[in-house]
Amino acid sequence: MHSIVAKSSHSATRRLLLASVLAALLPTAALAQDFSAKPIRLMVGAPPGGALDLVARLISPGLSELLKTPVLVENKAGASGLINDDYVAKSPPDGFTLLIGAGTPVVVAPLTNQAKFNPVTDLVGINRVGLTAQTIAVNPSSGMKTLKDLVERARKGPVTLASNGNGGFPHLTIELLAQASRANIVHVPYKGAGPAINDALAGHVDGIVMDVSALYPYIQQDKLVSLAVTSDKHDQFLPNVPTVNEFLPGFAVMNWQGLFAPAKTPKPAIEAINAAFVKVLAREEVRAMLLKNAIVPAPMATPESFHQFVAGEYDRWGKLVKDKNIVVKE
Repeated sequence: MHSIVAKSSHSATRRLLLASVLAALLPTAALAQDFSAKPIRLMVGAPPGGALDLVARLISPGLSELLKTPVLVENKAGASGLINDDYVAKSPPDGFTLLIGAGTPVVVAPLTNQAKFNPVTDLVGINRVGLTAQTIAVNPSSGMKTLKDLVERARKGPVTLASNGNGGFPHLTIELLAQASRANIVHVPYKGAGPAINDALAGHVDGIVMDVSALYPYIQQDKLVSLAVTSDKHDQFLPNVPTVNEFLPGFAVMNWQGLFAPAKTPKPAIEAINAAFVKVLAREEVRAMLLKNAIVPAPMATPESFHQFVAGEYDRWGKLVKDKNIVVKE
């Protein structure tokens, strides 16, 4: 993932402070949960070096310190993260096997792959790590300077937007944009971010949708023009770029990362892990590294609120997947 440096927003800081205070107020029994019996395994459904692996290795030392047991990061890649997620869901619900997941592997992949795995019933959310906006960017030679330009052109003929593959957040964002704008916006999937970016730079497609962090260097070098960001408010990394919401009211899509455990993990274990987790996220060095990789720290008030957030995401994208008949075969 490309790195970019930015100052954190005041709202993100307030959320972290609130989460830290709430964690400190958790019952003594929850904080006293004993994890000394064996190491905790923190599972990542992607190879080393990616965003999820970075998050896992960033938080594991702090969790190990606060929970007083080794927290070992393990990578189990394959099938868009489903192999890893299914493994965690079927692990003993004792708090010793955890998952660092994100929107695509946890929510979207089970829907688009028609998997038997269900993130709402087979996993329990502990808390959210952060949020990452996407951007809609085009080649400068396209002549499009605003999202309105893109939609107006797409209502006259097809406009092609690349993504890093079928069934991911960028793909679903493109489908949602086409649906919301009622325009002829055509999704062009690639096998990975690299080929998609290269063809967008070369003008072989009209534009591209991807996380801000992946496209930021090319936008800064004027090799791509960012038309809009998918957050509901201006993104701190591209503060002068309008939101999609300003042109299409109600449109907001944010990628996210979170910590999970197998369903039926005892509540005291969940509360103890969450208490440690929000304290780790509040550490300045952890926040700085997340922001450097365009992840805005955004923990939620309680594990229950995060689990409800995930359930809402599953319902939202499930409807779009069904409406558009999106199926991905690995």
